[in-house]
Amino acid sequence: MSINRKQFLGAMAGAASMAALPRAMAQTSTLRFHQMLPPQATIPAKAIKPWAEKVEKESGGRLKVQLFPNMQLGGRPPELFDQAKDGVVDLVWTVLGYTPGRFPKSEVFELPFSCGLAEPASRAFQQYVQQYAMDEFKDVQLIGVHVHGPGLIHSLQPVTKLEDMKGLKVRGGSRIINIMLEQLGATPVGMPVPQVGEALSKGVISATTIPWEVVPALKVEQIAKNTTGFTGDKGLYTQTFAVAMNKASYDKLAPDLKKIIDANSGMVAASMFGAAMDMGDKEGLAIAQKAGNKIITLDAAETQRWQRAANGVRAVWFKEVSGKGIDGQKLAAAAEDLLAKAYAKK
Repeated sequence: MSINRKQFLGAMAGAASMAALPRAMAQTSTLRFHQMLPPQATIPAKAIKPWAEKVEKESGGRLKVQLFPNMQLGGRPPELFDQAKDGVVDLVWTVLGYTPGRFPKSEVFELPFSCGLAEPASRAFQQYVQQYAMDEFKDVQLIGVHVHGPGLIHSLQPVTKLEDMKGLKVRGGSRIINIMLEQLGATPVGMPVPQVGEALSKGVISATTIPWEVVPALKVEQIAKNTTGFTGDKGLYTQTFAVAMNKASYDKLAPDLKKIIDANSGMVAASMFGAAMDMGDKEGLAIAQKAGNKIITLDAAETQRWQRAANGVRAVWFKEVSGKGIDGQKLAAAAEDLLAKAYAKK
């Protein structure tokens, strides 16, 4: 049986397309994930690594996530968000407060005595961002946002009352936290968290604002042997975080690989990273207790004094964001409502 040239070419083209199909289906992508902390720290070890492994497993190995801790790919911690935006890397985990004024709507979750346990608060923050602040993340593919657990004061000398904060040089991790420290009478010193251990040991600062979870990675318990917490289930402050992906890196993924990223984004990511923070808090506290450090919990009356002193931050923030056309009081009420619902479900 004879076959003409047209039929032959058609058959060859069909065979070529069939051969190409498995190759397309088997497309693999490697994503570089950059962040500031050592690999043994809470978020790298208990959130980023498990997230990467989950994505790799669900993709059948077609998505590879390379982890780069300690700013190994260059730059400084405040530059991480732009590294994701500009495509310097594919994925980052970053502190939103490291770029002051860039995420004004998200700052509402940093207001004093707002958050306690990180997992429910992270779910509330994710829902809040999805409803009120996605415009702040329009330049990236947002994987998720989260917060840390109750904010504490770790100090070289015991802090047992509000007056002990007067003139104290305290590291603040964000613009809102620095305003709060001023309201409390302290002298805020802004710096990214990786610098805290050295700054304490050299006397550049006398205290720092960090939760328990990051204490072991920085060995803070060996330097600042006093920690001050508060009565009730809310911490003095919190910080906000995001996992962000470069838009082009996301867009060029095969459709089924995009679905895997999507399935591990949003509330799934927020809950995973928040739960890691809570787990890290327990471990950090246990290490400080084993070291024999002094752990102070201020009583209800003293806690209320700190609450009243720190409350001025809200008025400052409301005024600042109103200048950007943002209704701070409305957003604060929305955040408080979401937090109350999240804690009720915990």
